[in-house]
Amino acid sequence: MVLEQNLSLVNKVNRLLNWGHWFTFFNILLALLITAAYWWAEPLPQSVTGWFYLLTTWLGHTAFLCFLFFILTIFPVTLIFPYQRHVRGIAAVLATVGLVALIFDAYVYQALGYHVGSASSEQTIDLLRQQVVTNLRNFILITSVVAALLLAIELVLSNLCWKKVPRLQASGVGQPALYVFLGCFVASHSLHIWADAQLELDVLKQDNVLPFTYPATANTFLAKYNVLDLSRLKESKAEQLQRPTNWREPAALQCTSQQVEPLTVLILPALSATDTELLLQHNFKAHQQHFAPVETQSALLNLLYGSMQLKKDMVSALQQAPNWMEQLPAGTLSISASNTEFQKLLPWIPLTENSAVPVKVKFSLDLSSELATINAEPSLILTIKAAESQFDLAPAQLYSNWPALNKVISDTVTQHLDLVPTLLAQIGCHSNWPGDNWFKPSAYPKLNLLPHQMVSFKKDKMILVRDDGSYGVWSAGTLVPLNEKLDIPQLTDALKRVQQH
Repeated sequence: MVLEQNLSLVNKVNRLLNWGHWFTFFNILLALLITAAYWWAEPLPQSVTGWFYLLTTWLGHTAFLCFLFFILTIFPVTLIFPYQRHVRGIAAVLATVGLVALIFDAYVYQALGYHVGSASSEQTIDLLRQQVVTNLRNFILITSVVAALLLAIELVLSNLCWKKVPRLQASGVGQPALYVFLGCFVASHSLHIWADAQLELDVLKQDNVLPFTYPATANTFLAKYNVLDLSRLKESKAEQLQRPTNWREPAALQCTSQQVEPLTVLILPALSATDTELLLQHNFKAHQQHFAPVETQSALLNLLYGSMQLKKDMVSALQQAPNWMEQLPAGTLSISASNTEFQKLLPWIPLTENSAVPVKVKFSLDLSSELATINAEPSLILTIKAAESQFDLAPAQLYSNWPALNKVISDTVTQHLDLVPTLLAQIGCHSNWPGDNWFKPSAYPKLNLLPHQMVSFKKDKMILVRDDGSYGVWSAGTLVPLNEKLDIPQLTDALKRVQQH
């Protein structure tokens, strides 16, 4: 009697397992339709190798995810609770939840460029909040209909597989399908190992497209967004970063007539201890989290051109005045220098200050004499570049006696790249600058691209990615290293500042 009961239980479990395998097979087919959406969000491969990897990783990895889901959820249920009606219903519900989660992740990837996870929780919640606020009724309707439709499909598949197990086994489809999925899984991983050794971008740029695949490394991330040419790394391990191919140049200025308040920006090569004491006596406030390039040419491009111009020879770019100056309303802003020393770098800069304009930018060597000419009007004092550092972008000195500005930037990271957008906004002129107008900052993390480093700031976190593939995460305020992984969502959002939309 006991033996018969045990055999009956074994037969039940055995049939449930056979049913589970076919139920998983049909869910793999459903999941393949969903995971195809991930590739729509990415540029298609340009080579036969890239296409072969796309197909094999799509088939192999999707099948692996579904099989893993079966092992972790449905399989334990069949062992613990071997009653076919209940198991089939529970499995349908679990499979529906899994597919809804996959659809949601695909939606987030389409919208944001990265997967749902702890690093992207803030962005994901914001995306959901936008949908709820703008389209609450449609959001609820679409979500409910999709979930109900999937549950109905899963219930039909569950019952169909249970009734047709003998016929499905006799069809001869199972074993070839297993070989195809297993072969694709092995082939995709083998091809990725080869591509990683050969720096084959068409394969490596597909890292992290599907959920739980290869995480993007610093090199593959930069290459994916066309900031680094991997093929040139075969020749040199210290290759310069480059402009992304979809770099968004600032558009023509859009200016509106408005009253322009007086403002003086004084730029000096350096500030001594005596200078800083003098500034404090004149009620200037030091801003502790202001960053600038340590190299003079890069610093000037940030400071005056609002540009991250990635060229080996940046000196030639400084020979002409910034394009935005030709588009300014007459009599609003002037740039001058007090010494011919500055004309060696900026030949176009005049030595005569236009005192009639409200917004004045002046290069000088003597702080005390300049302070004597500055009245009670708002003023900014900056150093041309940052001091030598382990970083290409490092803390620089910024002092302000502009109360409105001190209030908005007191707890934020600023950089030289923000000066031009801020000054032009005071005049009433706007464009799509990669830097921020300090009074109306972008929601994207801050970005700066330098010849050998990409730097991004979000709140106090600074991520630095070098062109040799190394990276680090630091506190922007203290420059203390943080034990954190490469934050792909932050870098992806930061690069949206220079991409075409």
